[in-house]
Amino acid sequence: MEAVKVRMQTSPTAPPTLRACAPMIYRTEGLSGFFKGLPPLWTRQIPYTMMKFTCFEKTVELLYQYVVPKPRAECSKAEQLAVTFTAGYIAGVFCAVVSHPPDVLVSKLNQDANASVGSLVKKLGFKGLWGGLGPRIIMVGTLTALQWFIYDSFKVSF
Repeated sequence: MEAVKVRMQTSPTAPPTLRACAPMIYRTEGLSGFFKGLPPLWTRQIPYTMMKFTCFEKTVELLYQYVVPKPRAECSKAEQLAVTFTAGYIAGVFCAVVSHPPDVLVSKLNQDANASVGSLVKKLGFKGLWGGLGPRIIMVGTLTALQWFIYDSFKVSF
């Protein structure tokens, strides 16, 4: 599903629907066309998820230790949620950084049916693998902050 989604998003020649794009990939690349992006996907998603939880928890600890002038138990719900949002945004920045190069590779692999990870790394170079990091930081930072904020809003409310 990820291969079909990315192909529809990144390839101008790909059909715009799942019903048309999936058979096209199978017809032109076989079953392996759906799985060639799996290793880069794992190298994106596993560090991303680890960073999301580890960095968030550590950042919350550090914010309460060095930034917030009173213990967590004495903070209002609004103050706790402000800390959550801040820590979530910081965690999102780190998530974006660790997952960006593999995400670029996943997108590029699905743009070119003949590409391999090695050929793309050579072609893009260090700079190419990091292109677009700024907008990704804004997007992932905001999404991660909102995810933690929503989660903690329920936790604090109940």
